[in-house]
Amino acid sequence: MSDHGSRKADHLDLCSSDKVAFKQQTTLLEEVSLLHDALPEMAMNDVDLTTSLVGKTLSAPVVIAAMTGGIDRAATINRDLAQVAEALGFAFGFGSMRPLLDDPKALGYQVRDVAPTATLFANLGIVQARDASTADVARLVESTGCDAICIHLNPAMEIIQPNGDEDFRGGYDTLSRLIQELPCPVIAKETGCGISRRVAKRLVEIGVEHVDVSGAGGTSWVGVETLRARARSQRLGELYWDWGVPTAASVAQLTDLGLSIIATGGVQHGLDIARAVALGATAGGMARPFLTAWNEGGLDAAMESGREVVDAIRVAHVLTGSRDIEALQAQPVLIGPSLARWVPRDTTLATRMQSVIAP
Repeated sequence: MSDHGSRKADHLDLCSSDKVAFKQQTTLLEEVSLLHDALPEMAMNDVDLTTSLVGKTLSAPVVIAAMTGGIDRAATINRDLAQVAEALGFAFGFGSMRPLLDDPKALGYQVRDVAPTATLFANLGIVQARDASTADVARLVESTGCDAICIHLNPAMEIIQPNGDEDFRGGYDTLSRLIQELPCPVIAKETGCGISRRVAKRLVEIGVEHVDVSGAGGTSWVGVETLRARARSQRLGELYWDWGVPTAASVAQLTDLGLSIIATGGVQHGLDIARAVALGATAGGMARPFLTAWNEGGLDAAMESGREVVDAIRVAHVLTGSRDIEALQAQPVLIGPSLARWVPRDTTLATRMQSVIAP
């Protein structure tokens, strides 16, 4: 197996366990409380969960987040999870497509035959995108039938990873080039450490319209690489294991910037997605819960897991009296003290927080 294949196999094994969770840092989604409506005057079937993401309509605000590709096992996982996305109207994200730059026949990236209408996200690291031509990046998208591409930003993970990248110059120029030259939407995506408001403002300036915050609190990719690392990197990895902006904090930081926000990073269930949407996210993304379900029972278990996610989001809408996503995003929200420290004072979210305690 190649070094890349070995790394991806390690990632799948480690991400299926609790070994790589953040140690103390949480997503802070647990500090988001939605205001209960005891008389919602609506039925479960009245809830409309449809949302628009990268110009495509989803039946529910759910993304099966990027996990894997490039190895035999990835092909089966991706095809099964893409079928879940097709059946339930979710979006589906591939893991890194770096192998396709060298081998157009690399395994794990062909799912259009089982997911002909699902919204699919390609995926490539910012360093690889910087060093590749726009034509090569476009080929990855076209050859896999994807609707958009995530350009993932992962400096913390790379620094700890054995033989990982250490030069992250040219990231903004790369994103700007791809936005201008690619025929598909570009999503700026972190990898477990979140996106701050300062960075997001610069992304908006260069034309970014879509972000995946991939915040801290779920799988620590620094932790993943720490467990694979040599002694020196292991010490660094232990020090930076909990590094990052929590998922809920990242969503809160990005409110009112005009961005389409995907909230991934430690999202566990449909209530977490509803909480993220209430903060201002367009959709929520989940990886490990779907991988865990698939490991336990294959396609059927993953499909049932997806249905449970939708049911939980729908219940949150009924219990807040919100008939659609826009209504949920207009509701007052109660936020705990740790998350409140992250909320910019001049945002709509800050106003909604105040409306709960206003006379």
